[in-house]
Amino acid sequence: MARRNRAEVPEAREALDRFKFEVANEIGVPLKKGYNGDLTSYQNGSVGGNMVKRMIQNEERRMAGQ
Repeated sequence: MARRNRAEVPEAREALDRFKFEVANEIGVPLKKGYNGDLTSYQNGSVGGNMVKRMIQNEERRMAGQ
């Protein structure tokens, strides 16, 4: 099966993983390396949603500074 959650920039994979764990920790989701099938869809979605929200905020700040 093909991996669907690949990074568009493969060199960014490690940084994205660190970011994911940082966000999960901040919002109280017990994310761990490896299998996380015991987490709910809501928990997993909240990690991804918060990652996207923070990436958009950072880009908006960057664009506003130009």
